[in-house]
Amino acid sequence: MGKVIAVVNQKGGVGKTTTVVNLSASLAAAERDTLVIDLDPQGNTTSGLGVSKNHQDNIYHGLLFARPLIELYLKTQLPQLRIVPAHRDLAGAEVELQSIPEREFRLKSLLQKTRNDFEFTLIDCPPSLGLLTLNALCAADSVLVPIQCEYFALEGLADLLETLRRVQHQLNPNLALEGILLTMYDERTNLARQVKDDLNKHFGGSLLKSTIPRNIRLGEAPSFGKPVLLYDIKSKGAEAYLHLAREIISHGSQKKSAR
Repeated sequence: MGKVIAVVNQKGGVGKTTTVVNLSASLAAAERDTLVIDLDPQGNTTSGLGVSKNHQDNIYHGLLFARPLIELYLKTQLPQLRIVPAHRDLAGAEVELQSIPEREFRLKSLLQKTRNDFEFTLIDCPPSLGLLTLNALCAADSVLVPIQCEYFALEGLADLLETLRRVQHQLNPNLALEGILLTMYDERTNLARQVKDDLNKHFGGSLLKSTIPRNIRLGEAPSFGKPVLLYDIKSKGAEAYLHLAREIISHGSQKKSAR
């Protein structure tokens, strides 16, 4: 069965979209069939993978009108990577979904029909804990939390994990924490090292071994509509996301072995 991972953080600017774009590309480069669902109305994941934000077939039509995902897949520059793009209409979906029965489970219903077509499905969530993010949490098997190396990010992490516990208790008892991912990490600074030490102290078992460094190539790649491994595969950013992909793949392998 394919694995669905929601990439979530209610705080903006933590590398969430960068992670979805580059982790999905790295999984596809590892010959894993991968799907990206862009739930963020800003559509930066969509454009970051070289797809237009104005495509008339997009996730809005799936959520509001139950269009099958198989009708919404678009190709990317990597043969084993597909995307269901975002659209600016998603900005109104939070309100429009309120009147729909089972509104928290619209995405889950869509994915049930196609999740086994892909080994991995990554969901990019908006920087909030609204109804779009709740749909992702109800549909996902696990949650990946990117966190920037700063103290304000640490303050929000406890609130996010409490939200995950509530979703587990009330809506999705099988939801697991895939891991906490340090982004924009610069080991030369005392702050970055201190944040990493604090995370290890309080969330050690959940902190991923992979870290994403501050890297100019990661910042440049989206302007070319490419993941960093297609822009500069030798960059530290590309190496970091390839390492992360291997770690995520190994998580699945370890669970299969445990069975």
